[in-house]
Amino acid sequence: MSEPCQHLRALTSLKTAPQHVCPECVALGDTWVHLRVCQDCGHVGCCDQSKNKHATKHFHTTQHPVISSAERGERWLWCYVHEEMAEY
Repeated sequence: MSEPCQHLRALTSLKTAPQHVCPECVALGDTWVHLRVCQDCGHVGCCDQSKNKHATKHFHTTQHPVISSAERGERWLWCYVHEEMAEY
């Protein structure tokens, strides 16, 4: 197994979701499937299985490369830049 990309290696602590909601979906009156947390700024957005894909839209807007799952029992990180996943 190869070593994680530099974005995943650079993480020193993990940001978590303050609430289990996608604020952008709430504002639109929509629902979501799963939540993701940006590891640069803590933005919480819905996953790509959700209608609005707010986590990926956040990456395209900000270029913040790494998200984590906000779902209970899931312990993984994803780097958008390198399309690489790591468990923690």
